[in-house]
Amino acid sequence: MSPATTPVASSVRPSGRDTTRTRKDAAVAFLRAAASGRARETFAKHAARGFRHHNPFFPGDGDSLAKGMDDNAAQFPDKILEPKHVLADGDLVAVHSLVHLEPGDAGIATVHVFRFEGDRIVELWDVGQEIPTDSPNENGAF
Repeated sequence: MSPATTPVASSVRPSGRDTTRTRKDAAVAFLRAAASGRARETFAKHAARGFRHHNPFFPGDGDSLAKGMDDNAAQFPDKILEPKHVLADGDLVAVHSLVHLEPGDAGIATVHVFRFEGDRIVELWDVGQEIPTDSPNENGAF
């Protein structure tokens, strides 16, 4: 093969910008899959061995959180997760989303913060706030 047609070796590391985009895409894909009842599948694809999280309602391991996410998706089969903002800083990615558990509800504003090592998620923090239907704030939650 001539140099112009030689494939790029897989050991070429992506630029910082490519890594950031890949991590942001992975974080959003992780959340969308988990919200739709495919948490175990998305953990296998995106989470690193030894993954840990800080959700106070579940033991800190990935299996417990994946089960909780799948149970929640089964309880709310019409759940919709709408990412509104995705921010990255080094190995951290934050996703600010609107989650509707059922059609027509006011929703929950959530923030998930992911820590990556390479292309795998190693740690996760999450917080949520129900959006009041009678909020006096004319700007809304988003």
